[in-house]
Amino acid sequence: MPVGTPPRPAAARHAWPGQHFPLGAHWDGEGTNFALFSANAERVELVLVNHDGSPRAAYELIDQTDLTWHGYLPGVGPGTVYGYRVHGPYGPSDGHRFNSNKLLIDPYARALTGSVEWGPEVFGYQWNRRMSDDVRSELDSAGHVPLSVVVDDRFDWRGTRPPRISWADTVVYEAHVKGFTMRHPGVPRKLRGTYAGLAHSAAIEHLRSLGVTAIELMPVHAFVDSARLHQLGLRNYWGYDTIGYFAPEGRYALAGDRGGQVVEFKQMVRALHDAGLEIFLDVVYNHTGEANHLGPTLSFRGIDNEAYYYLDPNDRRHYWDVTGTGNTLNAGASQTLRLITDSLRYWVTEMHVDGFRFDLASVLARQFYEVNKLAAFFDIIHQDPVLAEVKLIAEPWDIGPGGYQVGNFPVGWAEWNGKYRDTVRDYWRGAPLGVSGLAYRLTGSSDLYAEDGRSPSASVNFVTAHDGFTLRDLVSYERKRNQANGEDNRDGSDDNRSWNCGVEGETTDPAVTELRRRQQRNFLATLLISQGCPMILSGDELGRTQGGNNNAYCQDNETSWLDWASADPELLAFTRRLIDLRARHPGLRRHHFFTGKVAGRGRKDVRWLRRDGQEMTDADWGDHRGQSLAMILDGSLIPDRTATGEQISDDTLAVLLHSYEEGGGWDLPPGTWEVLVDTAHPAEEPGTRVVNARQPLQVEGRSLVVLRLSAPPPAAPPPGATSPGATPPGATPPGAIPPGATPPATGVRAPPGNG
Repeated sequence: MPVGTPPRPAAARHAWPGQHFPLGAHWDGEGTNFALFSANAERVELVLVNHDGSPRAAYELIDQTDLTWHGYLPGVGPGTVYGYRVHGPYGPSDGHRFNSNKLLIDPYARALTGSVEWGPEVFGYQWNRRMSDDVRSELDSAGHVPLSVVVDDRFDWRGTRPPRISWADTVVYEAHVKGFTMRHPGVPRKLRGTYAGLAHSAAIEHLRSLGVTAIELMPVHAFVDSARLHQLGLRNYWGYDTIGYFAPEGRYALAGDRGGQVVEFKQMVRALHDAGLEIFLDVVYNHTGEANHLGPTLSFRGIDNEAYYYLDPNDRRHYWDVTGTGNTLNAGASQTLRLITDSLRYWVTEMHVDGFRFDLASVLARQFYEVNKLAAFFDIIHQDPVLAEVKLIAEPWDIGPGGYQVGNFPVGWAEWNGKYRDTVRDYWRGAPLGVSGLAYRLTGSSDLYAEDGRSPSASVNFVTAHDGFTLRDLVSYERKRNQANGEDNRDGSDDNRSWNCGVEGETTDPAVTELRRRQQRNFLATLLISQGCPMILSGDELGRTQGGNNNAYCQDNETSWLDWASADPELLAFTRRLIDLRARHPGLRRHHFFTGKVAGRGRKDVRWLRRDGQEMTDADWGDHRGQSLAMILDGSLIPDRTATGEQISDDTLAVLLHSYEEGGGWDLPPGTWEVLVDTAHPAEEPGTRVVNARQPLQVEGRSLVVLRLSAPPPAAPPPGATSPGATPPGATPPGAIPPGATPPATGVRAPPGNG
């Protein structure tokens, strides 16, 4: 036995046969059943470990049913720490990496304890042959790796039920468990950075007063810090290196990592649900924290490498990597697919979460290495009575061939709409791209989601997310500042579509500062008046900066933590007003796409106007210099109904978007209009400025204005008559594309209601 290797208990005892289902460790009140899948293993040992890390006992699982090794241990209950030693061939060139010297995490463990202590012990090959994995390591990893914990699933939910908020009414707030509360003055210091901290009344009050309906948490599945980050003295802050798909990350638990993290997570969910808030999880089923072929052997690799991972078909030593992390989970394999769906069901049924955002979701659609929207994963999700009821959000891309799949996920899925982000950023930075694409993004991206029967809510609209600049940095930097990440500023995207308003980085210039504030308001206002489901990045409402770091994945420090003391109170108040405006006006959150068709009295559900009050023409849509657009939403033509069958109606709203540097006059449709929001005058109370259509409204440069029609114009002509310039009933609106017709020669497709 190598020097320094802890003594192993003799595996002379056999576990009782037990059951092969369900997988994982399950306590029944008298003992625990253990079940582990491995198609290619030759033997499996279950090792129990004392709380001080010393081995307690080892049992051989001699019973195997349907490729699952199983056994039952009477008297073993919650809090028991365990791991597996899996025996089998070590042949990297054949895709096998079994090494019984490695104590492995149960893929179905519901809690993990400990962390990776980086050293040669955690690798399946000989460390002194660092660039070659040919020779099997004889070092024992016990004491250097996380281990699994048996848990008690019982919990008193006290009658709390999920809020079940409709997609149309959902406003998502993307946040980090630790970063949201770590510097929050209202959260007790000992609770900060924990699930308990997020459940504290001060944290919940911010979410409620803001008006969001759901918090989307960055990864909370148990994850590891990579060896490279460990060497640099950094940590995996974002959490995108999962190693336990059933276990809440222990570092966020005040209650510790021996099962207390499970109870604390449930308490957090209960508190959020009591406050009427939904909780979504950002889940990473595309890769694991075991990295590439030279990474550590912690779980899947040592249990059945070939069964869990995509291997390079031309060289099975290496992984087929479309995630950029070194490996890719094989969602096309039956056991991996079972693992993913079992995990999802667990988080819904046992942990009561309301939805999931799937990181690099195109990976899950890959079968035989190609993206396929008919993949088995989608069929299973749609047919599952548990998962079909929760909200499913795809990050619709990966880095592999054909991986960019925005608009291509099936019915039942919403998507992070990357085209929305890019179009809105381009518009407000003044890129000469015209307004045709903007009109589609404002109205729910029907060009992406209508054809297959989805609704506007399939588009999760966002301007910023954890991955990239914060909103304040988006208007302050054109170049990333990622030196602190230890990669010589090579990491993070260079395609930020940002504009620094004339000065790079922080400045005291009052004109630049004011313009940046207005630009932040423009982005938030655009986001919250758009059809679809808006997502706000945590801290954007406070004016949070990361100092230009657009990839703060390893910055577990004040770079990433919300700075509540420096919050911008005016921006916060303005954001609250916008969310409240959206909540008050169902015309901003329709269940169905606009048609643009002429209805009674020559009206349309949406109209597009120029600054002179005339409807947009083909030439206007094709003008790449265009930077002004008016969107008129007729609140009497909403096709949606309430839960009791009543027709939903709203005020008629006008949204004026003007990204030119210079302001000017706008001719409004007939009637009297009240200004509800003006990003150039954020403190102005709604309704205090009344505008008559007989006089142009002065709109300042780089601003957005929302108005309400408070007094309609005189009655329209009687039925059968046609007002001057109106489209006759039944005719195609000028410039609109009839079904099946070819788009204009300019290549610009006219948005709904174009006329």
